[in-house]
Amino acid sequence: MQEVAVVGLDLAKNVFQVHGIDAAGVVVVRKQLRRSQVLPFFEGLSPCLVGIEACASAHHWGRQLMAIGHEVRLMPPAYVKPYVKRGKTDAADAEAIAEAVTRPTMRFVAVKTEAQQAVLMLHKTRDLLVRQRTMLINALRGHLSEFGIVSAQGSAGVQAALRSLILEQERLPELAQAALRGLAGQLEALRAEIEGLEHRILAWHRQDATSRRLATIPGIGPITASAMAASAPDPALFRSGRQFAAWLGLTPRAHSSGGKERQAGISKMGDGYLRRLLVVGATAVLRMARQRGTGGAWIRGLLDRKKPKAAAVALANKTARIAWVLMARQEVYTPAAA
Repeated sequence: MQEVAVVGLDLAKNVFQVHGIDAAGVVVVRKQLRRSQVLPFFEGLSPCLVGIEACASAHHWGRQLMAIGHEVRLMPPAYVKPYVKRGKTDAADAEAIAEAVTRPTMRFVAVKTEAQQAVLMLHKTRDLLVRQRTMLINALRGHLSEFGIVSAQGSAGVQAALRSLILEQERLPELAQAALRGLAGQLEALRAEIEGLEHRILAWHRQDATSRRLATIPGIGPITASAMAASAPDPALFRSGRQFAAWLGLTPRAHSSGGKERQAGISKMGDGYLRRLLVVGATAVLRMARQRGTGGAWIRGLLDRKKPKAAAVALANKTARIAWVLMARQEVYTPAAA
């Protein structure tokens, strides 16, 4: 067991698969481990390279194995799949992980700290509750319209619908009143929960230097800044801002063959939550530029050349590049001189 150089670890809920090879690539160990056996097994090994797919609980096990001296590298599952020779088994997956982790061109995922995962948990919970709030609003407006009570979209329309529910409740059937009051109560509870999560996110943003620097960029507020500060790995892992934008899925998807270059829409790879926040922020910047006639020459030219959604994605791409520069140089955003 002392000659193991590389280990491919296939994670699971209870039964883990280990595939270990020596420096020459010869298989040394291939076995299954129960959850309680994982740490004792790796404690009995000399420090080695451990490859893990970046999936559920991967960051937890990465921290645990790094604490006992091993070098842990997480990889996107899509990059490991081509190394699976035949069939889908835990043993084949572990073997593919052990082979993929040694490739010189492989791209890795940085192991997140517990603090980073805690902040991201706030973001994911808030995102879930916002979607649930949207579902409740749509249900409330749809049910009220069945009785001729129609309200506009947006936050003002929601408040109007709640007022209509109070004013018109006398003419609504008793069963409908009970159902609608239940929806309104859940909507109010969700509002309070979302506000509480946003207060916690804002408090973390104020005490994190990277998040505060990112918030100086137009189109990035505390929510986007804190999510990027917690999600993005070390900026030194990227050679340029374009590579960081590609990591977020904001660059064109290439499909070229036979010397003919074709580019479709953006790749949409990487973190969809962070990409959506950047596009929403860029949309707000463009809307203000159209309404107030503000923005630099680049933004005005973009609005003249592109459709609104394409312009928002292009601006989100540029925002991501600026964010990489600020994180790499530890600077704040300074707008270009007119």
